[in-house]
Formats: sequence, structure tokens, C-alpha cells
Amino acid sequence: MSSTDTAIASAEAHSAHNYHPLPVVVASADGAWMTDVEGRRYLDMLAGYSALNFGHGNRRLIDAARAQLERVTLTSRAFHHDRFADFCTRLAELCGMEMVLPMNTGAEAVETAVKTARKWGYRVKGVPDGMAKIIVAADNFHGRTTTIVSFSTDQEARADFGPYTPGFEIVPYGDLTALSEAMTENTVAVLMEPIQGEAGVLVPPPGYLAGVREMTRERDVLFIADEIQSGLGRTGRTFACEHEGVVPDMYVLGKALGGGVVPVSAVVSSAAVLGVYRPGEHGSTFGGNPLACAVALEVIAMLRTGEFQQRATELGGHLHAELGLLAGGEAVRAVRGRGLWAGVDISPALGTGREISEKLMERGVLVKDTHGSTIRIAPPLVISKEDLDWGLDQLRGVLAG
Repeated sequence: MSSTDTAIASAEAHSAHNYHPLPVVVASADGAWMTDVEGRRYLDMLAGYSALNFGHGNRRLIDAARAQLERVTLTSRAFHHDRFADFCTRLAELCGMEMVLPMNTGAEAVETAVKTARKWGYRVKGVPDGMAKIIVAADNFHGRTTTIVSFSTDQEARADFGPYTPGFEIVPYGDLTALSEAMTENTVAVLMEPIQGEAGVLVPPPGYLAGVREMTRERDVLFIADEIQSGLGRTGRTFACEHEGVVPDMYVLGKALGGGVVPVSAVVSSAAVLGVYRPGEHGSTFGGNPLACAVALEVIAMLRTGEFQQRATELGGHLHAELGLLAGGEAVRAVRGRGLWAGVDISPALGTGREISEKLMERGVLVKDTHGSTIRIAPPLVISKEDLDWGLDQLRGVLAG
């Protein structure tokens, strides 16, 4: 039995089957490339669902982490530490906001946003206790906690986890009329992904985000933008909302904020919103820990140069131009996305998204499927044009049979 087969067999025997990974066992990685236990190299065209925007083993991030490891890694929030204030200040500045509430994972940040919106609704807006409503979009993906799957329309993520948390209204994504009709005096927030990642990299109709912003402002409702996947450079802007000139009331951030080194997430908003918290009402032992803050501070510094946003714009334009040549043919039904992020709908006659992903793996390219026939392409923003073109050549080869 090969090293790959042995590792996979052990994982299958001793870990819960909550994922269905491709049959590759990664041993090391650098930049946009990963190497498996057999020594074979693969071009990473997924980037940890955008957690690895800055590539594997980014030297600036590794150096920042190593330096902090020698000093202090955890204090809990029972004490102050010397990286916390800088992290909150710099992240608030990057977002054009005032306050930061740090957590660890994206799902924790979404849960924090939900709690924050409800508390704001009761303390500031004056919604009767227990009556707060949050509007979300169909086909959303915000995480897999019990509360979050309660407002999912994906039965694979939702089934058998009830009873479900009440307080959510689901409307079609991209439909401003439906959103308007769903709003009531008890609506405290609209929680949306500016681009729906898990749904297949769905970009909303032009003007939709601006319409959400206008409607929520008029009705005293918070607009919460889940930029966990779309934010921090992926779409060619620091935040995907910027493509429509929109600033939400609250950003929910994660994934790339930790640079693929440590889990870091945060809710970023105004003092009027995050100021509703009092000591003891919400928290996390590891949220905002020194190691996380050190890495995230370096991520923020890298984003402030604009270099990565520019790379995503330029290489993203090239990516979509090349994929656009495939769209509408016998093999590819549609292509969507923005920046270095694309959803490619494969013709069912050619195979499922899983089957296409496996064929690409055999050619040395790693992507992942979603919703049956769609593959997602989201390479690290540090990928070279030559490597990107090579990966696209492998896709063409697979599609040609």
C-alpha cells in the first residue's frame, strides 16, 4: 500500500466523515504549489477557500508568527497584551470602522454578528424582547453551527440537526422586492454574502448591494456583509462591497485574516453597534490572542499596499477572459465570478464537479466542486500568470476529454 493509501485509510478509520476530500495527502506547500507524501506537486487553485490568499508559507506571515511564538501566544482576554490594541486599531482603519470584536473561526464571527444585531435591536432600535428578525438569502453559506444551519437552504448541511433556531427570514438572493416585502418593524439586520461562494460564486445583479444598503438605511436595519470568503483582496478590492461603492454597517471577516497560519476572525463595526456589549456578555478564550494578532497585523499591512488587490484585478481579468472563451460551449454552461474567483458550471454530460476535480487532480491541479456540477477556482493571489495559464491548460485538457 502506498503512503497516500495508508494515510487515507487511517483518516477514514479514525476521523468522522464530515468531509469528502480528494484522494491527495499534502505534506508541504510553498506559494501556489503543494507537494504530496509521494513527492508529486500540485497547483493549488482553491487556496483554502480564500484562507490562503497570500499563498502557502508566505515569508512575511511566517516570520511574524515565529517572532511572536518566542514572546507570548495566549493570555486569554482576562488580561491585556501588547498586540491587541494595534490589531483592533489597524483592522478598524482598514474597514473604515471604529470597533473590532475578534473571534477565531468564520462561523464564530457570524454567530457574533447575529448576537450583536439582536442586542442592538433590543437596546438601540427598541424591538420587543425576543422578537428580533434577521433577513438572509437563499443558498447562503455562513457556517455550520446549529444557529447558522437553521437559516440554511442546503438540506445536506441542515438535515437532522433540528430543532432549529428561530428568528430568520429567507429571501431570494438578488431580489430587492422580496427583501423589501420581508422587512418589518422587528427586522434588525440583513445578513448577506456580497458574492455567494458555496452556492457557486454567484455575483448579484448590478445595483443589488447598493439597493440593500439604501433600503436598510431607510428602515433603520443593519446591513451585515459576510466577507469571510470575498474579502481581503480576493475580488480585486479589499472588500467585495466596494465594487458597488457600498459600506455596510458591519463586516464579518475570517479566513485570509489569519493568512492560512492561524484561525482569526472578527466583527468590525461602529461604536454605536459594537458598543452595546458589556463585560461578560460575549467572548472567546482564544479570540484576539497575541499570535493571532501578530499574524493578522501583518496581513493588514500587506493589504494596505494595494499590491494584492491589484494582482487579483489583473490576473482575475485574465482568468475570466480565458474562462469566458469556454462558456456556452458543450463542456461549460456558464462562468461567474469576480477577481481571482470563479465558479464554472460543467455540463452534466461531461461529468460531475467531483469527477472533473478528480481528473484535474490527476493532471496536478487542485480545485473543489460544489452543488453537483460546479467547480470553484480561487488560487492564491500570489500565483504567477504562467502558473495560472498552466492550470487553465489542464482544465482545457480535461474538458476536451
